[in-house]
Amino acid sequence: MFKRSSGVLAHVTSLPSPHGVGTMGKAAYDFVDFLSAARQTYWQVLPLGHTGFGDSPYQCFSAAAGNPYLIDLDLLVEDGLLTVAEVRAGDFEASPDETDFEQLADTRWPLFRKAYRRVDDTLRTRIAAFREKNAAWLPDYALFMALKEEKYHNMPVYLWPDKAVRDRKPAALEKAAAELRDEIDFRIFLQYVFFQQWDALHAYANEKGIQIIGDIPIYVSADSSDVWTHPTLFKLKADRSPKLVAGVPPDYYSATGQLWGNPVYDWDVHRAENYAWWVWRMKSNMALFDVVRLDHFRGFAAYWEVKAGSENAIKGHWRKGPGMELLRAIEQALGPVRLIAEDLGVQTDEVRELLTESGLPGMKVLIFGFTPDEDNEHLPHNFVPNSIVYTSTHDSQTVCEQIMDICTEPEKQFAYRYLRTSHSEAMGWSAIKSVWASPARIAMTPLQDLLSLGADAHMNTPGTIGGKNWRWRVRREALNPTVSSLLAEITQTYMRG
Repeated sequence: MFKRSSGVLAHVTSLPSPHGVGTMGKAAYDFVDFLSAARQTYWQVLPLGHTGFGDSPYQCFSAAAGNPYLIDLDLLVEDGLLTVAEVRAGDFEASPDETDFEQLADTRWPLFRKAYRRVDDTLRTRIAAFREKNAAWLPDYALFMALKEEKYHNMPVYLWPDKAVRDRKPAALEKAAAELRDEIDFRIFLQYVFFQQWDALHAYANEKGIQIIGDIPIYVSADSSDVWTHPTLFKLKADRSPKLVAGVPPDYYSATGQLWGNPVYDWDVHRAENYAWWVWRMKSNMALFDVVRLDHFRGFAAYWEVKAGSENAIKGHWRKGPGMELLRAIEQALGPVRLIAEDLGVQTDEVRELLTESGLPGMKVLIFGFTPDEDNEHLPHNFVPNSIVYTSTHDSQTVCEQIMDICTEPEKQFAYRYLRTSHSEAMGWSAIKSVWASPARIAMTPLQDLLSLGADAHMNTPGTIGGKNWRWRVRREALNPTVSSLLAEITQTYMRG
């Protein structure tokens, strides 16, 4: 299913832009051109969802809706929905190195509302068709956001004071929809624009020979339209707040584990419905991407369940996941789909058996291999062909940071020897060569390693909220022909492009 190939991981928000955050505009098309010149096959992105508290793409208000911040303002100008003067007036002194989400929240929405007011009859007809096509989720999402942000002042759904609305009583929903009709239409307009811009970018990438790898978080946010609309699919209290939440026990990333706070699934209900919600979710994502990474794959074998309100994830319990039954239901409904299993973290025979039975490629990460242990599965000489391998990940240290700041002296010296690092070559390039030379069918590098960046280029620190998380951006001048030519040479040398 996967040929010998390679690619680069970079979230859309990390791309250059004059407007404070990477978007689906010119810089994204330029990045596709950069990847094409570098003879890459894949561009991997993080989830594209409408982010909530903490700006994490893994905590979204909907499993289907797109992030309005990714909408490109210059494309709205081209469409006649904004003027150049309006965009300039709405700009702020943005750093080229990081996204200021607080400033975005203050400046983007007034511009979006101006664009919405200019919708004409022709566009209104197209939006109506888009709404009808996405009737399974779009009206509920739009009503949820209108209620949450306009009526309930951003309170999470389980704290909404109107019990009839919270419990989705038909009369209450009908009344709310009538009261908030314009707000609902505004939210639907934003989703129409998002999907129009994304579909055009995706098509351009495919024309250039670039396939896009997307990412499905295994869980959804407790404060989401999905939980509000489908409460029986999750383990919730009567007020729709989580009874039990997801996370992982203590591991490489954290001594107290990771407490994500997402409600866990009631897999018995999903099974009784033949996993219809998951089939819908997968179908939606396969329309957006060419390949989909299943985040936290080990949760499909067994998942860590913690009582809501716990201080950390230490005191939890393993529960059995849906396993192959879910994957078979998806394939039966949709046919063969191209999936990747994110199987990092605690490994058990149960997880390994599920990965083997599914036939999906699992993940390996070079920086986890810098211990002088010949059996370490994260060292390139131990990579199996059916795998997708990375120099580092969006959740980890970069290669340079790991070697220079984290490794012990013996580990550092081992890394130098293994990667054959020299003073004449950037450390990230040595790592890329080692991974590209491996037998794994797919080799990937985050953009940070391609540029040999260190700790200041972190995308995310697991187990933390806010701070510098999700803010990193690349400078336009870094994506230059010298870099693309070097990557193209390595890719050709190791026969990946």
